[in-house]
Amino acid sequence: MPSNENAIRVENLTKKYGDLVAVNSISFKVKKGEVFAFLGPNGAGKTTTVEILECIRKPTSGEAYVLGYDIRKESKEIKRVIGILPQEFEAFDRLTVRENLEYFAGIYGVEQDVDSLIRMVGLEDKKDTLYKNLSSGLKKRLGVAIALVNNPEIVFLDEPTSGLDPQARRAVWKVIRDLKRKGKTVFLTTHYMNEAEALADTVTIIHKGEIVAQGTPEELIEKFGRRSLLIIRKCDERAVEVLKEKGFETEFNVTNGSLEIPLSSHRSLREILDTLTRSRIRFGEIHIKSSSLEDVFLNLIGAKISEEGELV
Repeated sequence: MPSNENAIRVENLTKKYGDLVAVNSISFKVKKGEVFAFLGPNGAGKTTTVEILECIRKPTSGEAYVLGYDIRKESKEIKRVIGILPQEFEAFDRLTVRENLEYFAGIYGVEQDVDSLIRMVGLEDKKDTLYKNLSSGLKKRLGVAIALVNNPEIVFLDEPTSGLDPQARRAVWKVIRDLKRKGKTVFLTTHYMNEAEALADTVTIIHKGEIVAQGTPEELIEKFGRRSLLIIRKCDERAVEVLKEKGFETEFNVTNGSLEIPLSSHRSLREILDTLTRSRIRFGEIHIKSSSLEDVFLNLIGAKISEEGELV
């Protein structure tokens, strides 16, 4: 029977290809109605995991349930309640946006309000445009619409903004936020840190087939990120000694005359500014650089992820 608690439950899931362990005994849960981000570089095991949950691949061992349905025994039931945007999505070049949606609705055997889907992904002015004439960003938005033709409860979006320019990427972000507002559960795989941080309720970081951290973006940043950094521009170099006497870690950038101080609390910020003021040290612009998921990943893995999804 379908579960009322979680949209997805995964326990000790493993997938092997000969000696290669693509997914190594991972466990996680996805709550209903949330945006869940599976974050990691290329080859981390993201797509393999998603394809197991979509009943495209079979696991080597472990268990997984989608809306309470067992992936091993109830694949037909699962496929009825999910929508999929694969990483290498393609529609029919010589069909228009509307015709593609009507075609896929026919495959599912459902009567779908195609116009409402077109409006949802912001393609009203492109509805009669051939797929081959759409930009990459618009093609991805059509792909999301196609994933929704069967009115699924869970939508799997595998790297939906990979290769898009920033403007097109944010247009897809808006569609994802709209899906959440409509109560859909969104399983998002991505290698973009800012995407996961901007969209996800829960982030699970996967690397070499293993989960290395899970939590809300805020929880992960608090636990694995670095302290916020106070940057004071146009500051007298005397500030270094003054602040060190008060116990603050301080670095002075001679090139641009800026002072960099790790912050432990808002109280330390007030103390720093009061100390500089009392010491009659002039300073200019103040900027606080907050920690991010990129810092989290760097601290956990010891590397960054490039725009193309590779470790650097």
